[in-house]
Amino acid sequence: MDSRRVIAVIVLVPVLVGLALWAFAWPAARTAPRDLPLGMAGPPAAVAQVEQRLTQREGAFELHRYADEDAARGAIEDRTVYGAVIAGDRGPELLTASAASPAVAQLLQQAVAGQASAAGAPVQVVDVVPVPGTDPRGAALGASVLPLALAGIATGAVATLLGLRGARAVAALVGAAALTGLVAAAIAHSWLGVVTGDWWAVAGVFGLSALAVGAGVAGLGALLGRAGLGLGGAVMMLLGNPFSGASSAPEMLPQPAGAIGQWLPPGAGASLLRSVSFFDGAAATGPALTLTWWAALGLAAVLLGGALRQRTQGDSPAPDRAPAPAAAA
Repeated sequence: MDSRRVIAVIVLVPVLVGLALWAFAWPAARTAPRDLPLGMAGPPAAVAQVEQRLTQREGAFELHRYADEDAARGAIEDRTVYGAVIAGDRGPELLTASAASPAVAQLLQQAVAGQASAAGAPVQVVDVVPVPGTDPRGAALGASVLPLALAGIATGAVATLLGLRGARAVAALVGAAALTGLVAAAIAHSWLGVVTGDWWAVAGVFGLSALAVGAGVAGLGALLGRAGLGLGGAVMMLLGNPFSGASSAPEMLPQPAGAIGQWLPPGAGASLLRSVSFFDGAAATGPALTLTWWAALGLAAVLLGGALRQRTQGDSPAPDRAPAPAAAA
């Protein structure tokens, strides 16, 4: 038995290390634009020239044409595109939104500036939706994904291991998530100033993100026991965190990592936080529904697991008891 445990440790540790390296290093090493939405506006002839140069990078950009600069700005503010090139006789103008992704804004500047310099035209860059001056690289928002994921995993695991079931477990998960949201908003919004927008909306996003993770982990734990806790924690940490695209964008990750990340709470939470903080809630419906489904299904699984366990204990036969000895006369 001891030799089997030694072999299990020897094999398991390298497997876990390899899995973690794959999950975190693979997306980082393969970061590049893949069908990145980019707007175009201006005279048809000038737009065609810019499009021809941009499409030389096959599969990098998904180009959208707009009638004029105002329409392109509106598309950026609605989070339909990450930026837009306004072609004109005096050279192209690049509209970016560093609040959507500083990494993408920098990439667009390099790509468009490189194409324009080859054509001998200067490029004017306008940041339509900038990041706060307190976080010029947008690093703080990306860094918030891991703490929220850890908070959710810890909440789900602790609630399960403490034996909380049914309504008590649901109350514990919801209460912890609500308090997590308030604390996170107090730090990120009030103190650091790295996110903006309505304070209570930001707190709600933080809380819903933590609840989605915690309920998902606790729900798997209620149905599958300790194995479910391990599975839920691994999915959130090894897939949800590195596949979230919070430090760049989902379209910058190799597929299907970018899509998977948006189906999981960490990625959906980061996208929703950007929408609520910097874009007045634009494009918030999709990630909000994703988080809500995770939270609802996780809490339902917690209630179902508690009911099944209670029924199992209720159906088990009571142990036979020996008859009490008769009292001596």
